[in-house]
Amino acid sequence: MNVFTISRYGEAMDALKEAQLAQSGYDEGAVIMADVLLVLHGAAHRARRLVELRVFRRDFFRYYEQQVFPATLAQTIGEYETLGQADLIEFSVRVTLNLTADFAGIDRPAGDSRETEHLRRLVATFSEGAILVHSTRDKEVVRSEVRAALAEFDATFYQPSLARRQALLRQFAAGQLGLEQLPRDVLTVLLQNADKVAMPAELMMREIAFYLQAGSHSTANATAHAFHDVSTWCAANPQDRARIGHDPLFLQRCVHESLRLHPASPVAQRRAVCPVALPDGRGAATDDRVVIDMSAANRDPGVFGVDAEHFNPHRVLPEGVTPWGLTFGVGAHTCLGRDLDGGVLPRADTDSAAHQYGIVPLLVQALLQRNARPDPARPATAAENTVRANWGSYPILLDTLARE
Repeated sequence: MNVFTISRYGEAMDALKEAQLAQSGYDEGAVIMADVLLVLHGAAHRARRLVELRVFRRDFFRYYEQQVFPATLAQTIGEYETLGQADLIEFSVRVTLNLTADFAGIDRPAGDSRETEHLRRLVATFSEGAILVHSTRDKEVVRSEVRAALAEFDATFYQPSLARRQALLRQFAAGQLGLEQLPRDVLTVLLQNADKVAMPAELMMREIAFYLQAGSHSTANATAHAFHDVSTWCAANPQDRARIGHDPLFLQRCVHESLRLHPASPVAQRRAVCPVALPDGRGAATDDRVVIDMSAANRDPGVFGVDAEHFNPHRVLPEGVTPWGLTFGVGAHTCLGRDLDGGVLPRADTDSAAHQYGIVPLLVQALLQRNARPDPARPATAAENTVRANWGSYPILLDTLARE
């Protein structure tokens, strides 16, 4: 078996679109990732993606950004304002976890911090299992922990959420509820379309667990990276700090630049399902592996300029190149939550008051409005037990938002 690495932007984009290259980066994490949407290929992937896309429509993202997110943020950030400090990773996970649970279809009837912490602990274990290929721990120990967390999640959170949705769907089928009264989440959509996507009960539970870990931890990591990049840039460019305060479109552009530099998956791994010509002219045989270096592609100086390694929100991009590069993927496996995380790209005539900015820009904006800054007494530290370049702890100080 040969291993090919692709790191130039154009070739990486073409490789991500190649239908004869199947997802293989999560094989080690099969304990949670086996047969979930992200790893499916071909017809099975298309069928399930089409069903789940019914949740991820533009009006859905707008609803979450304008109605659900503000309430979740206010509920979470208040206690940190009172303390005057927070760990940015913990704060971001708590906010995004509740949002992700809503669109995945997991109820939290208690609605308190203890329940959120319980779910956060389980989802952190799912996340470690999903990216097991990058773990520095004993992989069998991690798999055992994931199995135990899945069993606990199933009994405590998933089964009650499933039972409530099944009861609502029975009422809907009997004409006792209208369509608009049903939850708008992935679990409900999967139950409604069981005839189109046959999923064993255990797989459906893991599909929802996958959504929880993918949505919450990748968004929290992106928030930490974006806050760090923006804070560092503004310290050296105070005129941009002033601009950010009154130009949310520029802040979104800053976040997109950070997303380019810090893709959630630094590499994408694929397996050739048949002999295939790679974009760089090499030929891969069946079962050969292709490593698409997303970090390197997003820093290709031929596309992003001689300073491609550095954060620069004023970067001028070639036509057709998105400011976040390949971070959200392209082709069949484009991230379903792209517009929820990063918002939509503004046009020349965009109304900033009605624009969809994305959760990460809004989280960074909320922090900057409270004068959030790195805590000089408690330096940030890198994440442990993984080769991924994420923050493990990022202590910040913040003030109370001035309200009229």
